[in-house]
Amino acid sequence: MDKKDWLNNEVDIAWCPGCGDFGLRNIVAEAYADLGLKKEELCMVSGIGQAAKSPQYYNTSYFNGLHGRALPAAAAIKMVNPELKVLVQSGDGDVYGEGGNHFIHNIRRNADITVIVHDNMIYGLTKGQASPTSQLGHKTPIQVDGVIEEPFNPLAVAISLGATFVAKSSVHEKELTKELIKQAIQHDGFALVDVFQSCVSFNKINTNQWFRDNTYILGNDYDPTNKIKAFEKSLEREPWPLGLIYKSDSKVSYNKNIPMFENDNTPLYRRNRDSSVIKEIMESMK
Repeated sequence: MDKKDWLNNEVDIAWCPGCGDFGLRNIVAEAYADLGLKKEELCMVSGIGQAAKSPQYYNTSYFNGLHGRALPAAAAIKMVNPELKVLVQSGDGDVYGEGGNHFIHNIRRNADITVIVHDNMIYGLTKGQASPTSQLGHKTPIQVDGVIEEPFNPLAVAISLGATFVAKSSVHEKELTKELIKQAIQHDGFALVDVFQSCVSFNKINTNQWFRDNTYILGNDYDPTNKIKAFEKSLEREPWPLGLIYKSDSKVSYNKNIPMFENDNTPLYRRNRDSSVIKEIMESMK
């Protein structure tokens, strides 16, 4: 499938003109095309929010979950059908705020899913209150005196919890973002790609130009397999480093630790079911 085949243009796209979501949509579609994926090989998952509308705008199977509940749904889909590539696309509020608990524990499990977070440092769907990644002092219609909490650091949290693929990028770095997403999809384990993108309607501070001015690309001499150095790099801000921050292939992904898949990778929906066992279990619960 080419990029155009991945894009669903038969639905109205409910994003503001100029939104960074459009750029990330195109980048993801190009990544799918470059990898030679077929739509039946992929399932996309999201929660609630402007970024979480993304799966509806591709030609593939998708599941829209509850607010903050994209990751457990994605992990379950991967367990039921390990042959699928499962990709979450949602926002910084949905994944790090409402979904913070699931973010933590699916990293611990090393669920074999790719998580792309649209990080615009604001809640867009609910019109501009601070998100977990909003910076100190950022004034909004809700935080009228400015944000007083330290912003959530997804990279540092992910690395400290043992995530096996952690990357940072920005929509203005199209080729870098595409390559990181491709690597994340091919990675066996929990893969996080946090992507800066502007909200043109409700965040007039962290604009596309602001992200250009406050980021830099990691050099070729950087070693993403050094966990200590990666954690140090994750703490950098203004400017933020872009690229593959950390990667490890030493940790077994969650599916491979589940006994039912230990010697048989057949998806559950293709396995024979013994109704007598189910009946016996149900009878024991009476």
